[in-house]
Amino acid sequence: MKSSTPIFYMIFSVIAFSLMNTVVKYLDDFGAYQIVFFRSIGTLFFTVPLIVKAKIPVLGNNKKLLVLRGIFGVISLTCFFQSLNYMSLGTAVSLRYTSPIFAALFALYYLRERIKPIQWLLFLIAFLGVLVIKGFGADVNSLGVIFAILSAIFLGLIFVVIRKLGDSENPLVIINYFMVFAFVIGGIMSIKYWKTPNLTEWLLLLSLGVFGYVGQIFMTKSLQSGETNVVVPLKYLEVIFMIVIGAFWFDEIYTLWTLFGVFLIMFGLLYNIYLKQKRD
Repeated sequence: MKSSTPIFYMIFSVIAFSLMNTVVKYLDDFGAYQIVFFRSIGTLFFTVPLIVKAKIPVLGNNKKLLVLRGIFGVISLTCFFQSLNYMSLGTAVSLRYTSPIFAALFALYYLRERIKPIQWLLFLIAFLGVLVIKGFGADVNSLGVIFAILSAIFLGLIFVVIRKLGDSENPLVIINYFMVFAFVIGGIMSIKYWKTPNLTEWLLLLSLGVFGYVGQIFMTKSLQSGETNVVVPLKYLEVIFMIVIGAFWFDEIYTLWTLFGVFLIMFGLLYNIYLKQKRD
């Protein structure tokens, strides 16, 4: 049973993030900044007491990189939530999962990490999936694609910043910076377009931070206790969950071309993970 625990951790993480995305899609009457604002509140409810209890320096060590992580996180999250207003759940999540391509490109420039020829080919296949979705997917909106890709680009930058931070910062501090910036920027930017929630909407909005925090915690536990090449590919179950939820809950229609594009993205990125872990 012990060997299967990391797998269950990752599955729980995927379920939590899938529920968060579903709630965001359901609350499409609210602006993206207001969603970001409420997303931060639920998570800060957990992170702040834990940081205080553990007596962790709340400002961290490398403040410049932590600030960048916070700003990039807000931009990535806002763009992703915006994309859900224009496209189906599964398609938006699939496009956001192209972030490893941009992370590798940024790491090539900033961290001097090499990209092997086979990786370039796999990244090309994954990006071809994006072109197939945009070119042939009848349900795909151009603005939605732009928002989803922008989200992926800034998520790629986040990966590089966190890699640069290494073990110098407590994970709670990194998460807290992100949530504080989300709270401040999301709160300020949503003032003009504020929509007062009813009781049900209050509960759903506050649940975003809870689902997000649970997803992050279980993902971290999974990566800490399991083999990367076993648990990381399970993260892509989120795409499957989102397609199923979108089809049955929101009556979203996925064409064969769209599903083929999703397959190309998942194949290119998952096979790249497999080759990297095999090499390591």
